[in-house]
Parts: sequence; C-alpha cells; structure tokens
Amino acid sequence: MKALVTGATGFIGSHVARALLEHGWEVRALVRAGSNGHRRAELPPDLEVEHGDIRDQAAVKNAARACQAVFHVAAMYDLWAADPRQFYDVNVGGTQAVLKAAQQAGVERVVYTSSVATITPGGDEEAFADPEAVHSHYKRSKVLAERKALEAPDVVVVNPSMPIGWGDVRPTPTGKIVLDFLRGRLPAYVDTGFNIVDVEDVAEGHVLAYERGQPGRRYILGNENASLRSMLARLAKVTGRAAPRIRLPFAIALAAGAASELIQGRLLGRPPRVPLEGVRMARTPMYYDASRARRELGLPQTPIDEALSKAARWFEEHDYR
Repeated sequence: MKALVTGATGFIGSHVARALLEHGWEVRALVRAGSNGHRRAELPPDLEVEHGDIRDQAAVKNAARACQAVFHVAAMYDLWAADPRQFYDVNVGGTQAVLKAAQQAGVERVVYTSSVATITPGGDEEAFADPEAVHSHYKRSKVLAERKALEAPDVVVVNPSMPIGWGDVRPTPTGKIVLDFLRGRLPAYVDTGFNIVDVEDVAEGHVLAYERGQPGRRYILGNENASLRSMLARLAKVTGRAAPRIRLPFAIALAAGAASELIQGRLLGRPPRVPLEGVRMARTPMYYDASRARRELGLPQTPIDEALSKAARWFEEHDYR
C-alpha cells in the first residue's frame, strides 16, 4: 500500500507520515520546493519526496500516482497573516485541487485533516460551525474547505483538537503556549480551555480513519478537556517551573491583542506577539466530545501529562528556550 501525504513537513503531517511507515505503508510526501518561511520537520529517511504545491492540481495528480490513499494534512495554520486571502487560497483552493487530483489519479480514499475549528465549541461531530459566525480567517477557511471535502466521494474527515507533543518545529500556536511557558513569558493566564491530545494519537487516528472510518463522516481526534490554568499547572508539575497564578481579565487581554495587532501586525508587518484572533477565540472554551473516534476508530488516549512532558523535553533538547 502506498499513500501520499501533504503537509509532511508540518507538526501533524510529519507524525502521520511516521505512523504510516510504522504500519508498513510506502509513503510519498508532497513538499513545496524551497523555503516557505517556516521551520520544517525532519522527514524520515525512508520516505519518498515529490516537490509540488497543493494548489497545483497537475502536480498533486502526478504525486498521487499509484497511491491507494491520500492524507491531505497540509494547511495554513496561523492566527494572523499580512494578507488574509492566503488562508482561503491555501486551505480552500488547495483542498479543492487535492480532492480533484486524487479522484483523477484513481485514489481509493482520502483522509482529510480538518480541525475542531469547524465544530461548534462544546459539541460533537454533528455540530457544524457557521462560517459567518467564527472569529478568524483561519477558522472560516477551514469550515469552507471541510465543506468541499464532505461533498467529495470516498473522503473521511478527521478533526484534531489541540495537539501536543514532540517535533513541533515552527512551533504551531498550540506549541507556542508550551514554549512561552518554558521561556517565562506567561506571567498570567486567561479563563479559557481546550481539548488536548497527544500528537502521536492524532497521527494514529489518521491511519485508523483510513482503515475503519466511514466516508462522509467526521471524527474528532481529541482526548481531555482542560482549562488553560490546569494545563499550565500540569506543565509546572512535569517541568519543575512555577505556574502563573494571576488570572488576566478578558478586557485587558483583548486590549493587549488589539495593540499588538496594530503595532506589530499592521505597522511593522510581522506576526503579533499577542494575536487578536487568538484572544477572541479564548472567550469561549474549546471543549469537545471525542467519544465517536474512541468508539468507532479505537483512537488511543495517551495521558495528557505525558504529552506535555514530551513537548517540553523536546523544546529543551532542541534549544528553543
């Protein structure tokens, strides 16, 4: 069996590629030539690399040749962009190109990596977020892209929650919370929460979705709902560092995000230190029910403390501090 993986140089995608190799698959990765402005995960040595862009349908079709499956993991995962149109170009346009190319190449099944951003907070797979009601361009683009995936035949959709673990090279917005904690840059916390999951469980969930998932169905790849305060307390426990004790009022966090967006984002043209969209998202805890994936796929549930420990240790070992 051979699979094409898009986004294999990213956090989730690199783990998906490794999981497939561990299950005996041959894996081909579609990788953009040159630098895309971000650090890239190291690819396994026994992985085949094909250069191309997910928005180039012909390139994807060529990369998908002789593949039984396509795992479309690639996406623009950020809370800010100088040009918001990039989110739709990559996440929506790229997904359309990959789906059409997979169909033309005769691929048997596509596993599409969506996000819990497409699900109403507090809900399960039957709770569809309204693209006009979500806060960020990232979320809106993922909602629209997922709709395209659900319209296509032979597509299983997986919705990772908040992945934590080793190998978050960029890091992602999720990993940045861990890294900011290690750097002592979180003197306070806001009253919010997430569904946290080990990234290796997410990768295994992708393989299980191919094997056991039902086309046209969504599966939340998550584990435990935890407040940000609880998450930081757990990080303190596994690292020996002190957790912040001050709860920051939402109004102050919102003002800090607006100022950071104006000064760093608009005036200096660089990612804001405090993304305004991230603050807005924090108003509603991102809690979800992952019981369908546990029940129908057999999704593993690594203890969250273990996932946090792996992430913190990896950042320390790779001199991110």
